[in-house]
Amino acid sequence: MAMSLALCFDAPMQSWGTRSRGVIRDTTTEPTKSGVVGLLAAALGISREDDDAIAELAQLQLAVRVDREGILERDYHTTQNVPTTMGTGRRTVVSERYYLADALFLVVLQGDEGLLTRIASVVDRPHWPLFFGRRAFVPARPLLPPNGGPVALAAKDLLEGHPWLETSKSARNNELVKVERIGLRTVIDCPAQATNAEVRHDHPLSLAEGRRRFATRTVLVDQVPLLDSMITTGDPSCS
Repeated sequence: MAMSLALCFDAPMQSWGTRSRGVIRDTTTEPTKSGVVGLLAAALGISREDDDAIAELAQLQLAVRVDREGILERDYHTTQNVPTTMGTGRRTVVSERYYLADALFLVVLQGDEGLLTRIASVVDRPHWPLFFGRRAFVPARPLLPPNGGPVALAAKDLLEGHPWLETSKSARNNELVKVERIGLRTVIDCPAQATNAEVRHDHPLSLAEGRRRFATRTVLVDQVPLLDSMITTGDPSCS
């Protein structure tokens, strides 16, 4: 029986970079595998240097449902007194840093029940502070409700039936949403031979400072319909 754990990633700003070296800091349009693994490691108190523990977390299947598409924004940064490459002086470095504003994701992990239970027990009282890509981008609400934990469902099935995480009353009461049956975009780990599989270069092999390494993984991008049964009353949360 497949076991899965649903988490809520909600924040005013999130950044999920895959090519964030140099002066251009990118973001993808949904959480990356490396970003999610890094967040889980922080919750569990796992060091960046512990490659074996990072590998165990990376073996969890990742599935993401986009409950609210974010708006791509850009920050313009300047950093003064940066040493030159020759070490003979100082300079000012200009960088562009992208992030998602007002995005909302249902993040589902599938795998070993014991590991998922450990994650559920610490994710809302983490060993180290949690953030979504940058230290200032902290969660706007709990990732997991009280007494939440793994459920006996495959990740894909959980995405298809989990209550919509949208908190805006105007969005949830919008009759067009219900009539038009809008689709919620999903990104799910899949075998490399799957039809329409896409490549992502964000599977962490090591997150250690100075020797970060990543491998590719394959995902299937699809969508699930937003059904009436998924639009709940009250404040929705992961469960």
